[in-house]
Formats: sequence, structure tokens, C-alpha cells
Amino acid sequence: MKVAIIPARGGSKRIPGKNIKVFGGKPMIAWSIEAALKSECFEQVIVSTDDHEIAEIALRYGAAVPFIRPTALADDYTGTTPVIKHAIEWLSAHGQYYSYALCLYATAPFVRPQAIINAHQQLQKTQADFCFTATEFAAPIQRAFKLTAEKRVAMFDPKKFNQRSQDLEPAYHDAGQFYWGKSEAFIQQHLMFSTAASPYLLPRYLVQDIDTLDDWKRAELMFKVLQQNGDLV
Repeated sequence: MKVAIIPARGGSKRIPGKNIKVFGGKPMIAWSIEAALKSECFEQVIVSTDDHEIAEIALRYGAAVPFIRPTALADDYTGTTPVIKHAIEWLSAHGQYYSYALCLYATAPFVRPQAIINAHQQLQKTQADFCFTATEFAAPIQRAFKLTAEKRVAMFDPKKFNQRSQDLEPAYHDAGQFYWGKSEAFIQQHLMFSTAASPYLLPRYLVQDIDTLDDWKRAELMFKVLQQNGDLV
């Protein structure tokens, strides 16, 4: 038994109403709901929110909203894992038991149903606690540098300066789309960025954080091109 949980609180500050702001002709959250439903992986797709407007839109696009998230889990400091833990425990307390849960972000319009399916298969095959989307850094992190107080350059690792880029080990980062996990691992709040997880790798062109209005504009342009090329199927 599998459940998709989409956390979507109200009160976004950098992009007001981000979770339901129109993106590509639909409220942003609709893309995540539809991807989860199209994957046909789940007995239930739910949205965890503290906001009644978000709840109404989620219902309109086919998700369930079985509860309104407690205020204590809807502030600027609450992480995602406690929100998923709360949802799984709430469902269990109401007689709905799930072996696996997917945390799917509401602001992930590039997520593909097939990626959800593939990542769950990878989770089962590797027997990991978690499987989440990741992608390779565009440039070698070993060559990164910082700015000093005098506005000069200082490398984080000067020993790597003379090494060729192709000789440096690739590094990866969270792609911020979704996180498959065993329900018990979410409940126990196991560390995700560890050997307990198996990353599902995405190409960089399918990854875009949407935290600012500049991010939003770039994502809209990328989305149009990806749709035209059929890359979001």
C-alpha cells in the first residue's frame, strides 16, 4: 500500500501564494497532483495543508484533503519530515496503513509520472529506506571558491586548483521533486542524506528550484520548451 503526500502550506513570503499561483495554465500544485495520479502508484494522493484555499484547489484536481494541518506544523521553521510523519500517523490512526509514502513537493511542475514509478522500483530493488531525486552539479564543487572580506578570492580546497575538471569526482545535490520512503523510516525520521538513501538521478534540464520570482520566470520558460519537446510525459 502506497500513499502520496503533498505538503503545501499557505503563507509563502518570497512568492505569495506560490503553491496555487498559476503556472503553465494551472495552479502550481495541480501539476504535482496530476503526476501522482497518472503514475497509478497510489491508493491515495493527499495534500497536507493549513490553508483552506489550497485545500479547495487540491480537491478540485483530484487529491484528498483528509485533515487540516496543525498550526504547529505550518510555520517557517518546520521541516518536511515532521509534516510527512504527521500525515502517516494521522492516516494510521484512522485505519489507513501504508508501507510506503511519497513526499511530493507542490512546486515540482517538472515531475514526470514515469520518474515516480521508476524511483519506487529503485527503492524496492536497493532495499533502501529512501529514494529521492538528485542531479549532478553543473561544475566541480572541488573548484568552488568564496569571497574574502577584502573582496578577493579564496578556494575552499586550494589543493584542487591544478587538477583537471574531468579528473575530479562528480558531486550531486537534491533535485527537490520527491522523496520515496518506507513509512517507518519517515516516522522514525531517519537521516535521508545518508547511506540509507538511494538517489534517483535526473538530467539537469529537468531540475529548477522555484524560490524567487526570477526562478519562477526561468521555470516557466523551461516548462514551455520541455512541453513542446515532449520531455514531461
